[in-house]
Amino acid sequence: MSRHLTHPRDEIVEFMQRIYGYGMTTTSGGNLSIRDEDDDVWVSPAGYDKGSLTPLDIICVHRDGTADGPHRPSSELPFHQAIYGVRPDVRAIVHAHPPALVAFSLAGEVPDTRILPNARLICGDVGFAPYELPGSTALGEAIASAFSQGYDTVILENHGIVCSGASLFEAFQRFETLDFCARLSIEARRVGEPHTLSDEQLGFIKGDSHLVAESDPGTASSRERELRTMMVRLIRRAYDQMLFTSTEGTFSCRLDDDALLITPYGVDRKRIGAEDIVLVRHGRRERGKVPSRSLQLHQKIYQRHADVAAVLIAHPPNVMAFGVAHEPFSTRTIPESFIMLRDIPLLEYGAQYTDRDEVAGMIDLQRPFVIVENDCVIVVGSTLLEAFDRLEVGEFSARSVIGAAAIGPVSSLGEQQVADLKDAFGIR
Repeated sequence: MSRHLTHPRDEIVEFMQRIYGYGMTTTSGGNLSIRDEDDDVWVSPAGYDKGSLTPLDIICVHRDGTADGPHRPSSELPFHQAIYGVRPDVRAIVHAHPPALVAFSLAGEVPDTRILPNARLICGDVGFAPYELPGSTALGEAIASAFSQGYDTVILENHGIVCSGASLFEAFQRFETLDFCARLSIEARRVGEPHTLSDEQLGFIKGDSHLVAESDPGTASSRERELRTMMVRLIRRAYDQMLFTSTEGTFSCRLDDDALLITPYGVDRKRIGAEDIVLVRHGRRERGKVPSRSLQLHQKIYQRHADVAAVLIAHPPNVMAFGVAHEPFSTRTIPESFIMLRDIPLLEYGAQYTDRDEVAGMIDLQRPFVIVENDCVIVVGSTLLEAFDRLEVGEFSARSVIGAAAIGPVSSLGEQQVADLKDAFGIR
């Protein structure tokens, strides 16, 4: 869904609703702004309930300092203006107080974006601005100084986070991704020691193998329309449950022996529609659409396993805590976990790029859940709903195991108990 005709006030409300709805700021905290083509700044109001914000509440501050709107502009407007003053390329700013990033600000640290390849790509290096009084000129100067050095994301000491972008979506994407990094880093430290990617690993090229030849899709069958609708519903659910980020996470499903449907590249998962899903038939993509860059891996899994009908690639933070810490995640703790997920392999980072055949061969309905270090989980199912259920079970189980470790030693199922589960549920 395109945003090029969306009014700034509508965009600010949309993204503030996401930030507040996902618990990334409080009722009175956080502020967003957009600088439009006339260099007017549209900004959220001061001290207004973020849970009931409407487009009519957004303030327009003109270049001459006059303002239009029913409320006072955010008290943090001065630092927004200071950033715009030193960075002509910045057109939008997100400021909020998500607990994980505030935790880093209290510890005087910045999250290491090298724990995930796309996080590094989206956020780059993260700046740090020393504490100054909120709303003060000194705070604006400190933040603007960090942004003038080229940072697009800056942690504010004992305060929160500021992210910028060429659009509000880009600024939000950086904000959301850095928050994910922070949450993942905290959980990984509860599991073990987080590992970061080397320059060589960060340099792995995903390539353009997804840019296959195009073809006209023809009329969609009723089954195709049904699957598109189901994919959209589950993709949005995965996003709302923070199993996906706005542009990270892929679903696909087998349409028939010669065709699959797959998530598009770079489309906002919150706003995705049935028309955005990409049909790939006989190796050719639907004209005018770009499929996920993981297309080739999905294709190889379907080719190797005729009974696999759905493939998911996601980044559930609690499961990925084990992937970032390079620690095995045992499902031999909860009966449902072992029944649904079986034993989970932990693959070395890079295999998903350099040896897709090996990865495709490792995953099937008897081994339906795989973790790739510092990257993702790969889940398969005989239906879309089964694959999604496995993703949820994996994240809930990982959260429980991490929580249990904070209480005391984790109790695991014994060999006989596992054997009984295998016999009762036909697990090979």
